[in-house]
Amino acid sequence: MKNINFISILFASVLLASCSGYLDKYPYDAVSTDATVTEDVALALTNACYKPLQSSNLYNMRMWSLDIIAGNSNVGAGGGTDGIETVQASNFTCTSDNGFALYVWRSPWVGINRCNIVLNDVAKADIDTNVKDRCLGEAYFLRAHYYFILAQLFGGVPVLTEPHNANESTAIARNTLEETYARIISDCQNAIDLLPAKSSYSSSDIGRASKDAALTMLAKVYLVLAPSEKSYYQNVVDLCDQVTALGYDLTKCNYADNFGTKADNGPESIFEIQYSGSTDYDFWGSDCQSSWLSTFMGPRNSGMVAGAYGWNQPTEEFMSRYEEGDLRKDVTVFYDGCPDFDGIAYDPAFSATGYNVRKFLVSKSDSPEYNTNGSDFVVYRYSDILLMKAEALNETGSTVLAYAPLNIVRERAGLPDISGQSQSELRETIIHERRMEFAFEGQSWFDLIRIGKNGEYAVSFLKSIGKSNVNTDRLLLPIPQTEMDSNSAMTQNPGY
Repeated sequence: MKNINFISILFASVLLASCSGYLDKYPYDAVSTDATVTEDVALALTNACYKPLQSSNLYNMRMWSLDIIAGNSNVGAGGGTDGIETVQASNFTCTSDNGFALYVWRSPWVGINRCNIVLNDVAKADIDTNVKDRCLGEAYFLRAHYYFILAQLFGGVPVLTEPHNANESTAIARNTLEETYARIISDCQNAIDLLPAKSSYSSSDIGRASKDAALTMLAKVYLVLAPSEKSYYQNVVDLCDQVTALGYDLTKCNYADNFGTKADNGPESIFEIQYSGSTDYDFWGSDCQSSWLSTFMGPRNSGMVAGAYGWNQPTEEFMSRYEEGDLRKDVTVFYDGCPDFDGIAYDPAFSATGYNVRKFLVSKSDSPEYNTNGSDFVVYRYSDILLMKAEALNETGSTVLAYAPLNIVRERAGLPDISGQSQSELRETIIHERRMEFAFEGQSWFDLIRIGKNGEYAVSFLKSIGKSNVNTDRLLLPIPQTEMDSNSAMTQNPGY
């Protein structure tokens, strides 16, 4: 068998650490450079590919902070320089030394290199075929996911498919955006072919990437690309139908069960970031096993939850978009007169806007300390499949057919069915529905920048809510200055 080629990425050395759930089965802190790729080693290497998703650079903070940039919320926090990097990004005034851009750039590359190690070494290992195929499928899915994040936030990036050795040149040029998406599509298709359905996983493996998740991500990729290639809308419809055929039914799923302590691989969840709440890991470190969301978003000085730093305060404009009777409102946000939380009444004085995010909060009885929150973060869920299908059908001219999947989501929210709208009217309705359904889950920014061509829709909307500094160049983040300094072949995004 081939020995592991244990190497470092452009930006950080690869260390293997245990995670929650299925990852705890393989608590290797490192794998020897001369270790043979056994099944246990293959699983440990694959488990390590998930680890960057849990970091504050991605889903524990920066991904949900994109809602602030999208205009759904303000930073809040403690004022002064607290969260200044996010304030700058949301005001579209950041430069190449902006911390938000740096943080969200780093972790995907660690994950990509770990995936490349799996795809290079596990592919050649003499191990059980089912284990090998699943490990490879997970690595393809995760590599596509990391590249998808980078492509949406930075544009075309270096496409690396081999592990990067520490002694190799760091002068690596960017691929075009088209080449980057070609790799993402290829990896998604490979993952679809190799991965089992989520329903087939045993309890010890729930949470791993599945065929369901790979189909969902590919649908999202095609939806991003479809404004420039209309035939992709039919691909979206077909992929969404394949996910539905795997047994999902939104009428049997409660909206609230996707958040807080109930967010634990439920029937609507397609892929989520796993946390155990273990205090064996540093809350502020890269191996953190506690979700930050309740700690960071809890209303400041409220005593409602452990921590309560007061980040991510909804804006008045966002709150005004709720339709009368929308059942998601009381799950999603705090407002004057809203239902109590864990026996505590909400005071609008807790927030500079008069509002706070509620959907991710965990009571002190469930998480008594700031670092004990084991709530997962749902990245893909079935309502997204229904709304993507509705959008794609409408864009193909099948507006009448688009009502059905849209209305399933609206009916769960307690809202009346939509009918009789023109294509352009329904387009705006679906955009609105996505904003309210996925509020503060990090999707609004990606939705804004993909709608239409050349970013005009996003710029128009952002200017309409007072973000006067935005322009089409600013819809991409700057390549971090540290990367520009260390990589002589790297080029900066326009406008920075």
